[in-house]
Amino acid sequence: MAGLEGTLSELTIESSYLKDTIKLSVYKPANYTPLKSYSLLVCQDGSDYFQLGRIPRQAEALIEEMEMRESIIVGVPYPDVQTRKTWYHPDSEHASDYRRFLACELLPFLEKELPTEPLSNGRTLAGDSLAATVSLQTALEYPSLFGQVIMHSPYVNETVKSAVQSYNKNDSLTIYHVIGTEETVVKTTDGSKEDFLTPNRELRALLEETHFSYTYHEFEGNHTWTHWQKDLPRALKTVLPYA
Repeated sequence: MAGLEGTLSELTIESSYLKDTIKLSVYKPANYTPLKSYSLLVCQDGSDYFQLGRIPRQAEALIEEMEMRESIIVGVPYPDVQTRKTWYHPDSEHASDYRRFLACELLPFLEKELPTEPLSNGRTLAGDSLAATVSLQTALEYPSLFGQVIMHSPYVNETVKSAVQSYNKNDSLTIYHVIGTEETVVKTTDGSKEDFLTPNRELRALLEETHFSYTYHEFEGNHTWTHWQKDLPRALKTVLPYA
């Protein structure tokens, strides 16, 4: 990624919860110093956010224009499509292992390796589709650790809606949520076709009833990175505004 003033590097974490070794992509902003604390953005589907979403370049431009605060961005990749579903799907018996990995392994690891802000409102989880779903569920489960969520076209079913409805903690979350108006027939990894738009609108109604700081948009487009990439600047400016 020539031209970036910030730096790209890798960190490797051994996860006992996931029984896997994971290579993390790490973006540090220009003028990075270990003497300063930075907001932390952790992207599920990490390789997609870094490559298809071009999130380092987009964040760099926003930081230069003082529209986004300096942040460290970490991408967590998935090894293959089947494992992705196992880690992220709300009804997977192993999804709780992935959420524990984020809260109990990844966050302490990153806090040791990087100078990040210690409060939940300085930590954001992001994801697209199923990766957005597991980001939301993790924040609902561990709101004292992760206070902010960026969701691009999450997969929503009764399990997800029930998690929002049953949320009874005092911690408030900041949630950014978008869905495409053409996401009525989305081909899933198992070959089936599902309506994402209607359940997302139902999720919107539930989230608007909470005490969360909640932002919702619908874009004209389908369930692809063509549209999520274009939305990233707005998402980053909304959740990580320059201060």
